[in-house]
Amino acid sequence: MIASVDGLVERAGLDHAVIVTGGIGLLVRMTPATAAGLRPGERARLCTSLIVREDSWTLYGFADDGERETFEVAQSVTGVGPRLALAMLAVFPPARLRAAIAAGEIATLTKVPGIGRKSAERIVLELKDKMTALAAAEGDDGAGELPAPPEGAEPAWRTQVVEALVSLGWPARAARSGADAVTGEVGPDAPVGVALKAVLRELGR
Repeated sequence: MIASVDGLVERAGLDHAVIVTGGIGLLVRMTPATAAGLRPGERARLCTSLIVREDSWTLYGFADDGERETFEVAQSVTGVGPRLALAMLAVFPPARLRAAIAAGEIATLTKVPGIGRKSAERIVLELKDKMTALAAAEGDDGAGELPAPPEGAEPAWRTQVVEALVSLGWPARAARSGADAVTGEVGPDAPVGVALKAVLRELGR
């Protein structure tokens, strides 16, 4: 297993980055929040989880061990694969997600695209004890609220944000509505990653 990568950021997208280490460029999938903190030409270290399938090897990157462990524990539920687990972490920070599952917040979990009420109930049933223990180990002190988005206006980022949301599983209509809802809150020169986090916050309400 590749537990971490440490190298130069060659390219950073909305939900991925290419990290060059040992002369090899590794494509790493991640949440928009993690991707937004990376800058091409700068060094980065990410905790990683390698998912091996018959037709692909996919490397997922995380800001810390707690986020990675939350990602891996979420996949212990039947029907929850890496894409859905990553979508959960895209909508909610790790501490908020752990708190929601531990508290049995079904309605909160259904805000994640791909999770209906029955799926949310199964996630709570199977993960409540695990997430409670993980929250205690991580020293979670509350709900882990998302930060408030920056102020501003001009949505030059709209097209890229909508495309990223659709790739994460949201219907195009919901993605467009979410982008429109934060148009007055995100600055005209905000990076696309910052705008995407603001829209995710709106969709997670």
